[in-house]
Amino acid sequence: MMASEPGNSSGFTLIEILIVLVLVGLLAALAVFTMGGNSQQRELQNEVRELYLLMQTASDQSVLNNLELGLLLEENGYRFVAFQDETNDWQTSGERIFRAREFPEWLVATRFIESDTPRLASAEDKLRPDVVFFSSGETTPFELEFTVGSDTDYTRPWHQMASLPFSGGSPAMRQTTGDKAKSIKLAQIR
Repeated sequence: MMASEPGNSSGFTLIEILIVLVLVGLLAALAVFTMGGNSQQRELQNEVRELYLLMQTASDQSVLNNLELGLLLEENGYRFVAFQDETNDWQTSGERIFRAREFPEWLVATRFIESDTPRLASAEDKLRPDVVFFSSGETTPFELEFTVGSDTDYTRPWHQMASLPFSGGSPAMRQTTGDKAKSIKLAQIR
């Protein structure tokens, strides 16, 4: 039988165990931080995707029903309106899918819309849409940029471009990293 020497004991020291616990804790905190930061990005993508799909639906419905539909962008949301030939003005669309919607508080929408395009409305109309989906399949040229407000804790810049072509089809998406703020753009291609 061999007697074990006092200096040759096997196992882990208390310092080694503490170092491993600190490393595991740091990795867990990093994983939680990374997952938490993407929730606002996912919500932004979902908001823009919903609007994009509604715009495609409005474009398709205007052609199928021989009806002009419009997108009215408001301070904190948007709604769809329909042109009434009988009264020659725009009224809120009665279809449930085109109900008024609100943006989250942190979302900032910036619109770039050509002002000299026909809109089927006069200057005194209360509901004058920013984007018109004509029954011919054409759409008012536009660009919408959705940005996360500055009061959020999001730090990584992110951009995505989505295009709404004249006729149906899948959106052209492009994701890039920018220097300023996280944003998504919707644009109509000529």
